[in-house]
Amino acid sequence: MAVDYAKLGLKVGLELHQQLKTAAKLFCSCKPELRLGEPELKFMRRLRPTQSELGQVDPAALFEFQKGRNVIYEADDVTSCLVELDEEPPHSLNQEAVDICLTVAQLINAEPVDEVHVMRKIVIDGSNTTGFQRTCIIALGGFVDVDEKRVPIQTTCLEEDAARPMGIEGAQVHYSIDRLGIPLIEVATAPVIHSPKEAETVALVIGRILRATGKMRRGIGTIRQDINISIPDGALIEIKGVQKLELVSKVVEYEVQRQLGLLNISKELKARSCDERDLKEDFTDVTEAFRDTRCKLIRDALGKGGVVMAVRLPRFTGQLGQELQPNLRLGTEMADRARFWGRVGGLFHTDELPGYGIDAGEVDEVRKVVEAKPEDAVVIVADKQENVVDALKAVVERAREALFGVPEETRGPNPDGTTRYMRPRPGAARMYPETDIPTTLVTEERLTRVKAAVPELPERMVTRFMQEFGLNRKLAEQVVASEYLDLFERLAGETRVSASVIAVALTETMKSLEREGVETGKLADNQVTEVFKLIDTGLMAKESIPEVFTWLSKHEGSSVQQALEALGLKPFTRGELEAIIEKTIAAEGAVMKEKGLKAMPYLMGAVMRQVRGKADAKVVNQILGEKLRKRGGY
Repeated sequence: MAVDYAKLGLKVGLELHQQLKTAAKLFCSCKPELRLGEPELKFMRRLRPTQSELGQVDPAALFEFQKGRNVIYEADDVTSCLVELDEEPPHSLNQEAVDICLTVAQLINAEPVDEVHVMRKIVIDGSNTTGFQRTCIIALGGFVDVDEKRVPIQTTCLEEDAARPMGIEGAQVHYSIDRLGIPLIEVATAPVIHSPKEAETVALVIGRILRATGKMRRGIGTIRQDINISIPDGALIEIKGVQKLELVSKVVEYEVQRQLGLLNISKELKARSCDERDLKEDFTDVTEAFRDTRCKLIRDALGKGGVVMAVRLPRFTGQLGQELQPNLRLGTEMADRARFWGRVGGLFHTDELPGYGIDAGEVDEVRKVVEAKPEDAVVIVADKQENVVDALKAVVERAREALFGVPEETRGPNPDGTTRYMRPRPGAARMYPETDIPTTLVTEERLTRVKAAVPELPERMVTRFMQEFGLNRKLAEQVVASEYLDLFERLAGETRVSASVIAVALTETMKSLEREGVETGKLADNQVTEVFKLIDTGLMAKESIPEVFTWLSKHEGSSVQQALEALGLKPFTRGELEAIIEKTIAAEGAVMKEKGLKAMPYLMGAVMRQVRGKADAKVVNQILGEKLRKRGGY
């Protein structure tokens, strides 16, 4: 369905986060990198919400606490210390990180603050050992120009990155604290973006500006976008942690679809005279209806001593199965709430039954037991009784919210651009001053020094790359927009490899590999550098770049030499190449006689099929030409 976003009144605001390339973490001297080996230490914490100065409790913090989870942290002594363990006060604010943020502020026309004050933001999902995240404002205001439109910037902040999630096992969530404390810049726009495409373009422009500093980290988890989306009569929804720029437009598009779908459901429920007072927490035990069920999920629950319970949702029939996004329905949103609040695996509802091993007879029996009318929907949950009751309470609450349209909440992105429920939106009671870190003054002398070192803007960089390295405009723009901008410039200056070859490998080849599922973010700078230095010295063929990148992404910490040996891509010596070419020429005598001067491309193809990935095409072309000239055939 085509949507006129301007007419609809869509408003989008972006918060772009990127890790800074500094020598140390934000509040200690630990290396800002991820560990590769096993953890040396594990410890457990249980985080609890605290009241604000006005006695209020943040709803998002309360939600996380009510999950009842313990947090297991993993650490080593290279990437973390007592600061990350919250056993020692934070050290002074990393001044290198402050300078990088001040540089960005100059590039986006923002006004630096006079004093930098660190604040605490309550976060008790386990992503920080302290129960809060430290953050500070570096600059206010500013703007970027995007397609002849001026997009205001609200704030430029510096904050510590969160711990790295490692998985969930029952009531325990696991985090590695190697990422905790890595400096992170946040640039937040005003909500003046009015279409999915514009949102992605703005994110791309700001991303280019950040990378122009040469001080941004790259790789998996180093860049994240939070997207705030609202439409009239809908709600302000925050989508947290979108990692790929090219996914921004799809996330916005799908969220608009979701809100419009929820508004349509609300309109239909009101037309059916649905009343909030009719949505009661009257849960009925329907275990007997499933004693002989073929549904494996219910059988498993009953086998563990669980029960099956159901709740009637008056006049909701047909609405739980309404599609909001691909693979997302109102029933799915209820299931998300049930999982969080009830700790259950999911739920069944009559809009999707019979199915999943539940037959029509069982559905009829459940409807009879709960006294459901034809216009009523029924939701069924199987698990431990305590969990089932909590899950069905969450279902009833979500049904009540459906009467009024779109509930405000924080959602997380899926790889396809759809989203899932994460938690309620945080309130105003989550920020308070950090008392352990002294204020940082932003003096005129400091600003003068920062301004003197401000890098060139992306458009000027594009022009320079075209002039200095001979790139065409499209390729130059791709390099400037890529995460490998600083690495490209260094490699183009340090090696004799064609700048175009380097540019294509770091942009088009990387994108192609990502589309094939290769995790290019796992490639380290030193590995990529080694690739091009070996190509420079003739010890690797540029044709083998995709294979080598793919292998290295699956073998973290390995060398390029190891990749070449494992792939059987050790390059041919000149003598070996000459022997192969001589043999090919001898075998293709008839073709040479027939084609004469036109035989060169044919022979080139025949040789390259034998040596691709193990020899540079230019070297093959040179040797082949020499051989043919000696024979008088070219």
